[in-house]
Amino acid sequence: MSTAYIVVTVLAAAMVAFSALAIFARFTWVVGPLAEYGVPESWWPWLGAAKAAGALGLLVGLAVPAIGVLAGTALVLYFTGALITVIRARSYLHIPAPLMYMAPVAGSLLLGAAG
Repeated sequence: MSTAYIVVTVLAAAMVAFSALAIFARFTWVVGPLAEYGVPESWWPWLGAAKAAGALGLLVGLAVPAIGVLAGTALVLYFTGALITVIRARSYLHIPAPLMYMAPVAGSLLLGAAG
């Protein structure tokens, strides 16, 4: 297990956990766009829970690699869905947001596979 893998995985988990917290706390700069995209408010706790579980899974993956791979894959799929939602809502200026969170998760998966 390389140092780069550990650093990127912890960074990815922290970013995703913060994103989950932002939904749970209903930060305006997060839930405003969700409402704009047409995401029902009843989904928001589930989206936050999925992110929180993914962040935890990435950290557990440092000890149990299979869990980390599953969590990372699920998060990449989650953020792919978020990207599709942003594009379908034609909020093109918001495209970088899901990519910003997906990038370190994908990096963690790639570094884990390489190590």
